[in-house]
Amino acid sequence: MSAIIDIQSLSFRYEEDRPDVISDIELKIEKGEFVALLGHNGCGKSTLAKHLNAILLPSGGRVLVGGIDTADDDSLLMLRSMVGMVFQNPDNQMVAAIVEEDVAFGPENLGVRNPELRQRVDNALKAVGMYDYRRHAPHKLSGGQKQRVAIAGILAMQPQCIVLDEPTAMLDPAGRQEVMDAIIELCRTQGVTIVLITHYMDEAARADRVVAMDKGKILIQGTPAEVFSHVELLREHRLDVPQPVELADMLRKSGFPMPEGILTPEDCAKAIAAILEKK
Repeated sequence: MSAIIDIQSLSFRYEEDRPDVISDIELKIEKGEFVALLGHNGCGKSTLAKHLNAILLPSGGRVLVGGIDTADDDSLLMLRSMVGMVFQNPDNQMVAAIVEEDVAFGPENLGVRNPELRQRVDNALKAVGMYDYRRHAPHKLSGGQKQRVAIAGILAMQPQCIVLDEPTAMLDPAGRQEVMDAIIELCRTQGVTIVLITHYMDEAARADRVVAMDKGKILIQGTPAEVFSHVELLREHRLDVPQPVELADMLRKSGFPMPEGILTPEDCAKAIAAILEKK
């Protein structure tokens, strides 16, 4: 694998006389990787994410995307076509009265014309399970459906990486599940690099790698099992762990021989059943 995103000694401040919001960030994200970015409000994760397609530019250090420096003005259009952003409220990204027209908006503005435009729109809608809704009005869709259309609009631009800033925060559990399934499908079957900012630990547990931030710096990173095994460290920095991890930790402290690496309810149930069988 090779890095699509290479963040080198990145620091950023919103005003010259104010302290850095993020500082000394070193991070590489590989092509086709699914990375979850965690941290409490104000830790700098959204600020970091906005550096990935030059919404913000570094105060210090640099960010390379596909080898392109985000500070290079001449490469901005190419950079934005490589990294797409999906935000918390899908209504803010809807620009048309019909779903397929909304999905076509981005690639059309990049100069894509029919028949390729038609093919891109259809493929993007199919990829997120919204093809049957292509002639619907966006305002009549559920929250999860709207967010999937927003993702399709980015996908139709054929980016190599999609950055999602808390895309499920405004959704009910069913909508969250719809969006997460669509994200993982894109990563696993189409090789799209995913950077997901989330407050939901169960979403982060489905990533290839978790990066936890605090006070503008990277606190810890690794596989979900590695990161969430540091329960006390995460709690010290006001971060949660998935409920199955927390239950396993409580049982372990109570003397039950719960194995390490538990992430899902299924993992936890199997471990408890195995312990009970031995009694």
